[in-house]
Amino acid sequence: MCDFHHSCTGKIVCYHGAVSRYLMYDAIVVGARCAGAPTAMLLARKGYRVLMVDRDSFPSDIMSTHYIHLPGQVRLQRWGLLEKIIESGAPCIRARTLHFNGTAFQPPDPPLPEGVSPDTLCPRRIVLDKILVDAAVEAGAELREGFPVRGLVQDNGSVNGIRGRPRDGEFEERARIVIGADGLHSTIARLIQPEEYDTKVSLTFGYYTYWSGVPDSGMHIHFFDDAYGVLVFPTNWGQTCIGVGGLNAGFQAFRRDIERNYLKIIDRIPELASHVRAGKREERYLGTADMPNYFRKPYGPGWALTGDAGYHRDFITGLGINDAFLQAELLVEAIDDAFSGRRTEEEAFSHFENERNRFVKPTYDLTVKMASGETIEPMEFMAFGAAMTAMIPA
Repeated sequence: MCDFHHSCTGKIVCYHGAVSRYLMYDAIVVGARCAGAPTAMLLARKGYRVLMVDRDSFPSDIMSTHYIHLPGQVRLQRWGLLEKIIESGAPCIRARTLHFNGTAFQPPDPPLPEGVSPDTLCPRRIVLDKILVDAAVEAGAELREGFPVRGLVQDNGSVNGIRGRPRDGEFEERARIVIGADGLHSTIARLIQPEEYDTKVSLTFGYYTYWSGVPDSGMHIHFFDDAYGVLVFPTNWGQTCIGVGGLNAGFQAFRRDIERNYLKIIDRIPELASHVRAGKREERYLGTADMPNYFRKPYGPGWALTGDAGYHRDFITGLGINDAFLQAELLVEAIDDAFSGRRTEEEAFSHFENERNRFVKPTYDLTVKMASGETIEPMEFMAFGAAMTAMIPA
């Protein structure tokens, strides 16, 4: 008896267990945002046949810290995408100021490759993700939007494909590797149940929204002794994103009256409070206390995890986009090494995990310390800068 599935050519294909004869793709990437789209793009640029699926359609928004640290911007530049993001209207942020109970500190710029600006970018995700998705498609990746993955195809302990249920019916697709790039609540990770390590519970909560009429004075991060904080930065369309947050224990009380409590924290900064009250809130408040800290084993037979699906940390240091870009390059290198035979699969993917951890562990530890409410000394922020410098590709 035959099982049937739709191939990437639109034909019906019958298979009888000889799975390798019917693999239609080299890679299936589940999740098409900051982790998945660059991974699909880089694989397609190397000539691999890639299917990229996402339960959402694009352009669409998602909760985010927006912040692209300098290593991420260097990667965007060498991928040929940085100018597109700047042209989208995301302002270049030159001034970055940390405030500790009223004392201001501006971290120095790290050493940068020639031609790379130290300016920061904080684009809206509805803009950034669309640029990344389009780049992957332009590179040759196939995109299927509105495609929720419901299950995995597995043979003899190895993942060989996905099962999805979009609006037009049930589909099954197969590949040499399935990559879970589907975020914090990854379906692929839930189905695989990989080992987790160095885990910490969610430590903080945060809420943000967008304002017009607030002057652009760069990025500001305010820290207070009671572990509350305020983040301010300009983004697309002349708007300013302002977020507030505190320890997780205060989340339930905060959400009982979100606007009142949000403004109460901003009132600690009188100049900002006056601009906010004279401005206009453009969108609803977005917030969460669901920010666990963990590493997951990011690979196994026929599968890999990248981005927040494989490693997640508190939002307080804004590392999500930067780390997703880093992992995209590391994972594609591992896949190419394994597929080309330069390394065994175990050698290639264990190297990916080790390199991921080597780059991100210093910033992970500082992030957890900050999120726990412990006092952070200015020199620790300098060490954070050194870790960022180490992530900048040559």
